Amino acid sequence: MIGYKSSSRRGKIDWLLLGAMLGLALFGALCIMSAVNALSLSNAVVRTHLIALPLAFTAFLVAWSFNYQIFDEQWKPLYGVIMALLIGVLLFGTYQRGSKSWFVLPFFSMQPAEICRVLTILVAAAFLDRQGRRIRDMRTLILLGVLVGPIFGLIMMQPDFSSIVITFPSLLVLLYCAGINVFYLALIAVFACVAGFFTISWTYLYLHPALLDYKVLAVFYKLGSSVWFMGGFCLLLSIGGYAAWWVFKQLRIFLPSFYFVLATLVVMAGFFAGVFVDHQMKPYQRKRVEAFLAPQSDPQGASYNVLQAQIAMGSGGVLGKGLFSGTQSRLGFVPEKHTDFILAVVGEELGLWGTLSVLGLYLLILWRIAVVAYLASDRYGYLVCSGIFGMFLTYMLINFGMLIGLFPVAGIPLPFISYGGSNLVSSMLALGVVQSVYARRITSA
Repeated sequence: MIGYKSSSRRGKIDWLLLGAMLGLALFGALCIMSAVNALSLSNAVVRTHLIALPLAFTAFLVAWSFNYQIFDEQWKPLYGVIMALLIGVLLFGTYQRGSKSWFVLPFFSMQPAEICRVLTILVAAAFLDRQGRRIRDMRTLILLGVLVGPIFGLIMMQPDFSSIVITFPSLLVLLYCAGINVFYLALIAVFACVAGFFTISWTYLYLHPALLDYKVLAVFYKLGSSVWFMGGFCLLLSIGGYAAWWVFKQLRIFLPSFYFVLATLVVMAGFFAGVFVDHQMKPYQRKRVEAFLAPQSDPQGASYNVLQAQIAMGSGGVLGKGLFSGTQSRLGFVPEKHTDFILAVVGEELGLWGTLSVLGLYLLILWRIAVVAYLASDRYGYLVCSGIFGMFLTYMLINFGMLIGLFPVAGIPLPFISYGGSNLVSSMLALGVVQSVYARRITSA
């Protein structure tokens, strides 16, 4: 059993981190009330958010008061909780927005994947903490894949792509900080790029069938729908892997053949992952990809949301139009303005300074998480903070990048700012764990 450590500074709290969290929550509450002020559902949204705020802060306080090392010891039961929640939502959940991702309870709804994201980081950190010097072995990466693979599989069955988009990079940051072999991280990046390439390419061809008149593109499109074409493509990949090994050998660059076999298998896995994602995508998700690739091609359709959000942000200028005074958002030009496009409301009503203030508070949170990771009294605390750092970094990059066209619209909330009780609870829960690490940073045996 792990011996829990006490600290002479156990009651301390990182006030900068707490202040940044509460500042963002205040920003979020005001912006949500402004965004829905003219909507028929405004009372329900505001009431739900005001209920979620104390619940989320309670989760923060509970996580802070608990010794985080208990998660290291009890990681297996924690893994069981994750599986129970994800299986339970598939059996008893309710469809909302095309995904069976929600438990509908008497007074509120709950999205288990949001809580499971934080729990997955706690579990993965505990697993990696136990590997010691074996952390650089391929076996460690395979075992971690076996551990988190069922979690990703259950989330994909809902399907809830946005949860994967946030969780996957968080685990990559965790792996990097744990000291995994950089070559293996590069293979994971190749896997993700290959899967993304095929998914995006097939989606674009699906939305533009006229391009299939070109024979090469027609053959490429069939790779994802014909078993014979899939088999032929895998055969070509195998031949290509062998050819690469032979060329390196002739150039007297002697690398183990294992590397070439592994690289070939990773590309194959990325290809089949792309096939799976392509078959699971909904029509509205394909439209989001189209809006990302060519936002000007359909300004009244697929690209409408992004273009209107950018117009709203631009119209705010430096100082903004004032809270509750945004014209673009209040007149209904910006869809999903209290969830996916809450930053458009911030930009229009609070201007450039308001947007930079939100960004500054997020950067402050990331900085403080990094500091707490450095001060952690043990490796597990360091790894947990690393994974949570990756989670909030991904949230920030995607939400800000989405509005300037760097990323497609993914239906991912901005923690503390966007409307969404489950996300608010999970985000404060995560920072509560970070505060627990901070409170126990100086220990005595």
